[in-house]
Amino acid sequence: MILRDFLEGQDVVRGGDRPSHCCLVLTGFVCRYALLPDGRRQILAFHPPGDVPDLQSLHLQIMDHSVAAMMPSTVAFIAHEHIQHATEQHPRLIHAFWRETLIDAATFRAWMIGLGRRSAHERIAHLICEMLLRFEAVGLAEGGVFQMPVTQQDIADALGLSNVHVNRVLQDLRRDELIAWQRPMIAVLRREALEELAMFDPTYLHMRNLPDAPGVAAEA
Repeated sequence: MILRDFLEGQDVVRGGDRPSHCCLVLTGFVCRYALLPDGRRQILAFHPPGDVPDLQSLHLQIMDHSVAAMMPSTVAFIAHEHIQHATEQHPRLIHAFWRETLIDAATFRAWMIGLGRRSAHERIAHLICEMLLRFEAVGLAEGGVFQMPVTQQDIADALGLSNVHVNRVLQDLRRDELIAWQRPMIAVLRREALEELAMFDPTYLHMRNLPDAPGVAAEA
């Protein structure tokens, strides 16, 4: 295992790379993204500590997107051969990795629904609800407050909106006292109301041992 520190905005893995390691986020916050030929960016996913954002590189030789740090982050690189050896010695790991891949696909489906059918207010509310749950799951949120070091442009690039539109929606959410946001901290002030606005159903995250929260049922 190799530990590396990354600065905000620095690529952890680049599209076109042929990785020999998978990366595990230890501290910080990273995203997956892709660029169009003209430089426009689409953020594909956000990853808090504990996530392995490039698990697919075990079987797909070439990265078709990039992974970047969104704040100073520490990442552990684990050699593919070591992971493969571990799965041979401990077959249950195969099921764990397969489950992680399926949840990743479920999250992509949820994001696709958001991009295709949710309003701007619903998209942003849904993203905040999702990230709050994911940070709670790794013990990095308390009382509805968590650190998510994204800019308005990052949110725009993730949700298919303009920077101006994101700004207006965030102002509305603040005015309605649903959230407080002073980058990098986000506080969810009225969770049930935010979840209702987002039509948020966390089933797609398939989380176990979730903290008690309105509208959230832990998976058995």
